[in-house]
Amino acid sequence: MFERFTKDAREVVRGAVALCRNAGGGTVGPEHLLLALLDREASRGSFALAALGLPAEGREPVREALDEARRRAGLSRADADALAGLGIDVSEIVSRVEEVHGVGAMSGDRRDTGRRTGRSGLGRPGSGRPGFGREAKSVLEESLRIALAHRDRHIGDEHLLLALTARPGPPAEVLADHGVTHVSLTRVLYAGGEARAG
Repeated sequence: MFERFTKDAREVVRGAVALCRNAGGGTVGPEHLLLALLDREASRGSFALAALGLPAEGREPVREALDEARRRAGLSRADADALAGLGIDVSEIVSRVEEVHGVGAMSGDRRDTGRRTGRSGLGRPGSGRPGFGREAKSVLEESLRIALAHRDRHIGDEHLLLALTARPGPPAEVLADHGVTHVSLTRVLYAGGEARAG
C-alpha cells in the first residue's frame, strides 16, 4: 500500500515514526500521524487545515490538546465522561500515577525496548524502530478506502487527515474542537468533485 502514497503522505508516515521514536514510544498511534500532519507545509492537507481556520502558526493548541489526551492514556473526553458516570475520576487517576511515576507516565511514550515488537512490518524486533499499532494501521487502511471512494489514484496526506477525522478518538475530537471535521474537510477538498490528489 505504501507505494500508492504521495511524497507528502510518505513524509507524514516517516514523521509519525520519528515522533514516536523521539518520545520513546514503542508503537505509532493515530496521534503521531496527526502531529506529523501538523508539521507539513505546502501540502493538500496543510492547505485544507488552513482553509478551515487552522493555519500552520495556529496549530499549537491542537498539539497541546493531543498531549493532554496522551497524558490520559489516549482516552477521549467521551471515554473520560463515561468513566466519570461510573464514579471514576480520570484526572485524579492521572495525577496519582504521575505523582509516583512522573509526568506523562500513562502516555506510552516511555523508553521500553521490550515493547518494540515491530509486528507491523515497519519495525523489527530490536531495531529500535517503532511499529504501527492497530489504530494507526486502521487510519492507513481508511485513507486507502477514502482515496478509492473519491477515485483518487494516490493516497495523499489529505486522505490521512480525512481518515483521522472519520474515526472516533482523540485526534478526531481535538480537530473537531478546532472546526476541522470529516464533513468540513470533505467540503474543502472535494467541492464540486474536481479536486484530486496526484
